[in-house]
Amino acid sequence: MKKSVVVYVGEGLADWEAGYALAGLNNPALFGRAEPPFTVRYATSDGAPARTMGGMTVQADLALADVDPATCALLMLPGGAGWDEGAHGDAVALAKRFVAAGVPVAAICGATAGLARGGLLDAVAHTSNAAEYLQATGYRGAEHYRNEPAVTDGNVITANTTGSVAYAQHIFKRLELANPAVIDAWADLFTTGDPVHYGRLMALAGG
Repeated sequence: MKKSVVVYVGEGLADWEAGYALAGLNNPALFGRAEPPFTVRYATSDGAPARTMGGMTVQADLALADVDPATCALLMLPGGAGWDEGAHGDAVALAKRFVAAGVPVAAICGATAGLARGGLLDAVAHTSNAAEYLQATGYRGAEHYRNEPAVTDGNVITANTTGSVAYAQHIFKRLELANPAVIDAWADLFTTGDPVHYGRLMALAGG
């Protein structure tokens, strides 16, 4: 049975932050794969539909309480409304369970503040929207902050709000969705728009 990549959909989710990662996970032909190696499932706090910042309604597959890290490959925590106010505590609690179980968690933008408040960034290299942004949470991991679009340290992936391509890149690599050179060619294409990288991608992925 395929393991799941679970995407937490909080009310007011920032659509663009998860878009590249979700497109790649659901369309692995981009990387020369015949079919998706994982099942993407969407979870909300109570299993009810949620509306994104862009106005799309997402039908949840399950509630957070029904997510079992043992059956999952990764938990995605996109940013959006509420994170700066300390909301989404149930999602942070689930993230702690994932990390404790040795299953990766990927947070972007405001969700990194949630991880910071939960103590998950105190001892790992990480990034966010700005060092000062995370310091406002009162966390104890400032010495591990990196001023980069995305950072992976063990089972914790973090990215800033403008780093959605890098966020996807780090997720794809952590999940070994394709050869790293293929993933890098994909990221270069969507970062620069230079068609030379499309040629690289097609050559490396066998397209």
